[in-house]
Amino acid sequence: MTRAVKPPPIRVLIAKPGLDGHDRGAKVVARALRDAGMEVIYAGLRQTPEEIVEAAIEEDVDLIGLSILSGAHMALFPKVLKLLKLRKAGNIPVFAGGIIPDEDARALKRHGIKAIFGPGTSLEEIVTTAKGIARRSS
Repeated sequence: MTRAVKPPPIRVLIAKPGLDGHDRGAKVVARALRDAGMEVIYAGLRQTPEEIVEAAIEEDVDLIGLSILSGAHMALFPKVLKLLKLRKAGNIPVFAGGIIPDEDARALKRHGIKAIFGPGTSLEEIVTTAKGIARRSS
């Protein structure tokens, strides 16, 4: 009898771009994703878009989660997406969370951010969405 091979866990990079020093939300999301069976790499605070993209490529992640509360999302998130494309890693989906006005969220989704979560989003919704958008190697 052959046993089904269990697929490897989803690998996700969680990062805080820019000068934002508040990481409680990012850590809560990272833990929820880990508890849901994902491998989580937490890049930490004050990451540049270049550092985030480099870490994502080095760690061969299936998904990137960005968290921001500083208001710099319209500058930093598109830069991450642009750098991913330049590094031939534009197939890694990116989701985001934080204080992001609805109008900005719509614009960021047009740029390529796959999902945006605001305050009060349930961890269950974040986990379910992350699983749904994760790039999986076959």
